[in-house]
Amino acid sequence: MNTRLFLCLTATSIYLVLYGCINLGPDYERPGLGIETPQSFEFTPADTRSLVIEDRWWEIFGDREVNQYVEEALQNNWDIKQAAARVLEARARYVRVRADRLPAVGVSGLRDRRHVSGAANNDGIILDTYELTAPASYEVDLWSKLKKSSLAAWNDILQEEEARRTVAQAVVAETLSLYLGMEAVERRLQIAEQSIKAFRDSLQFVETRYRRGLTSILDVRQARRVLAQAETIVPQFEQELGIIQQQMSVLLGRYPETKAPRRQPEDYYKQLAPVPPGLPSDLLWQRPDLRAAEASLKSLNELVGVAKANRLPTITLTGSYGWSSADLNKLLRTENIVWNLTAGIVQPVFDAGRLKAGQRAAEARYQQGVTEYVQTVLDAFSEVERTLLTRELQLDRRTRELRFLEEARATQRVAENRYIRGLVIYLDVLNAQITRFQAEDSLVLVDLAIYRNRVALHRALGGGWGEPEPIEIKDDGVFFDFN
Repeated sequence: MNTRLFLCLTATSIYLVLYGCINLGPDYERPGLGIETPQSFEFTPADTRSLVIEDRWWEIFGDREVNQYVEEALQNNWDIKQAAARVLEARARYVRVRADRLPAVGVSGLRDRRHVSGAANNDGIILDTYELTAPASYEVDLWSKLKKSSLAAWNDILQEEEARRTVAQAVVAETLSLYLGMEAVERRLQIAEQSIKAFRDSLQFVETRYRRGLTSILDVRQARRVLAQAETIVPQFEQELGIIQQQMSVLLGRYPETKAPRRQPEDYYKQLAPVPPGLPSDLLWQRPDLRAAEASLKSLNELVGVAKANRLPTITLTGSYGWSSADLNKLLRTENIVWNLTAGIVQPVFDAGRLKAGQRAAEARYQQGVTEYVQTVLDAFSEVERTLLTRELQLDRRTRELRFLEEARATQRVAENRYIRGLVIYLDVLNAQITRFQAEDSLVLVDLAIYRNRVALHRALGGGWGEPEPIEIKDDGVFFDFN
């Protein structure tokens, strides 16, 4: 009877190894969001045209220095390097988990010396035994437990790879944001210097008129006050510029350093390529953080199957092949060959509910993953819509700012002409000058907001307008080599 059971288990094991195992499920399906998502985002033009793929979307700014900064950040940033190391760790875990699906084979050597008491006398005899064997064991993946563990580890690799892409995206966006902020501070510093020069010229003009008796000391005091106030802004801008430069250096993997401000052209603002009309909402699925969230959900789904399989019988095949002899010189002879093959089955009977609780915990973790995934998707939609809405309003605000600046300059010219003719007090001239330079400074901030909004839009969409190439990590049955 024991022989029949042994043969039956062995035949069953071989059949399962050759033709596959039982899949307990559950099979993964992308969870529904519970809401109806639109075909295209709300705040985009309604007509549809073909999209232009922008793999290197940061090149839309047309600045070689920007491109160099981004390339250096992608190459040297330490956050990206840390994320890449996490990918290697996940791959190593996959190799370790995947190894459980294959037989474990070892080599064992033994020298045994024992004393056997003699029947006729007390001296007895000493027996020497030498063994050289290759033990092996293999767990039959009857319920796809090991397969599901391997798939869970595989999805962990995909999750970490997408997390690395998310970090790289964040680094690119931060690099661009810092660079744009650095240019904006330099422009604002130039405007401050221009205002100081203008206020200084005005002071000289008023002092000359005061010495001639054409104006009062109050006009001189007001001119000096405005000049002193304008001069206090310069250290503030220099400090802000230095901090941004240091942040940029650290982002690029350099020692934090500061540089002298660069001269910025007057016609710096460039109209960026428009956002394509009818921007499809499906572009959102190219975001690496969404793909990472789904990979994590797939991993949790596989672990539910592992928890189910843990409650069912486990079949293990063990065996060994080798030689055993009392004479070391004759150990490897054919007549000394020894081998054995054992098939065992283990069925949990009583564990105080431990395995059932493990399954319930795995199912609860999967439900947590579902809620986290859905919330991540909704947040992504909200981020894109918010960025598109902000873009539309910022462009409208820039039009208004330009009109305000035009009126401020015209008002300054009128105030200066009327003051020379004695029709207004000098305070009106100073107020007009202050308003003009404030309008120029405000326009720089609006332009910065528009540029940064474009960066935020690309980051919210996961890159350019086109669908990126999928990650190619092929499971070809060969262990990874990390050397």
